[in-house]
Amino acid sequence: MENEYLTMLLRLVFALFAGGFIGLERSYHGRPAGFRTHTLVCTASTVLMLFSVNQWEFVADAHVETVRIDPTRMAQGIMTGIGFLGAGVIMKENLAIRGLTTAASIWMTASIGIIIGVGFYFPAAVAFLMTLGVLSLFRWIEDVIPSLYFGRLSIRFLRNESISEKELCEVINNHNITCTNLSYHLEEKGKSFQYQMTVRSKKKDNFQKLAEALNKMDRVHEFSIVPTGD
Repeated sequence: MENEYLTMLLRLVFALFAGGFIGLERSYHGRPAGFRTHTLVCTASTVLMLFSVNQWEFVADAHVETVRIDPTRMAQGIMTGIGFLGAGVIMKENLAIRGLTTAASIWMTASIGIIIGVGFYFPAAVAFLMTLGVLSLFRWIEDVIPSLYFGRLSIRFLRNESISEKELCEVINNHNITCTNLSYHLEEKGKSFQYQMTVRSKKKDNFQKLAEALNKMDRVHEFSIVPTGD
């Protein structure tokens, strides 16, 4: 019995550290679900799986024919619950969706906790290292390889001070940014005119430079640039 308790303790400590390290990476990058959340998710998944695989101890007096132990049902229940938790960290701002990577990391952390709970240490360790690699190393790879950055630009003028689409696109193109999918809106009961468009650039810093340029334009009544992606 003492060996069984030691094994349970080992699995819980493993889950604590695995979830904690993954959560630290998320906290470091300012994500809504971080150190404590990932630690609790991984540890809770392990606790529930430990109960599932050891529940025969609580029904020792029952007939063997009446006991049906199926740990996969507990795993299914855990992942269903994690789905609601993951949905809570996904946020939508206009057309930009954020939090998908954090939601995926929570789901992965729960999966690691599940396989730790049933004693699959090697795949758990490999999954843990792969998760840290994806969250940390892949971020560096994304910064190194050539890629396009997208955003959503909304810019509003007073109706009698608006500029033409050609003039606006020239301002945007001067900062090495391409604009597509333009739409046009009259707002505030016809008092203001608004452009909305998708913008893309090879450098993320170009969005900041464009914002600085728009901020200096007296005719611009209001604007927002929302980068898309996680």
